[in-house]
Amino acid sequence: MSEHVPTRDEALRLLTRYNESESLLNHALAVEGCMRWMARKHGEDEEKWGVVGLIHDLDYEQWPDEHCQRTEAILREEGWPEEYIRAVLAHGWGLRTDVEPKTLMEKTLYAIDELTGFVTACALVRPSKSVLDLNVKSAKKKWKQKSFAAGANRDVIERGAAMLGVELDELMADVIDGMRAIASDIGLQGTASE
Repeated sequence: MSEHVPTRDEALRLLTRYNESESLLNHALAVEGCMRWMARKHGEDEEKWGVVGLIHDLDYEQWPDEHCQRTEAILREEGWPEEYIRAVLAHGWGLRTDVEPKTLMEKTLYAIDELTGFVTACALVRPSKSVLDLNVKSAKKKWKQKSFAAGANRDVIERGAAMLGVELDELMADVIDGMRAIASDIGLQGTASE
């Protein structure tokens, strides 16, 4: 018997069953978009990476104190593959779980999760309120201001970039590009034109 491969529709249904917050839904879509972008870049399975990105914070709105553990339980109950469950657990490594990211998919999710939040904050303070005209140089200026987007864990982002063997600038560029591709879906098109 072959293992069930979850579809994007199934992931979206699960996500919206447990989450109503527009900011959390937009974050899930942003991470999905970046995971798809990175999968294409690395010649990986775009659908799988996207689905993992979409459901990585499934439990956060209802059970923030049990983040990652509740998602694990829900996905097991739904019969999701171990590979997907492990990726979700690994994105909480060092904060919520002891599951260290090992695969490229796990390391990528770990690296970009917090960075999408940071890039969102950078886009929202621009006059255009858009990710479309955001560049790495502008984002790096904000990065140096520790009080800016203080909720985005810079240590995790830097550790993730190191895990992937890339410079922070390259990771930022990838996340910005991944979010540009879906800017209108995540409310970050603003007044900038493509």
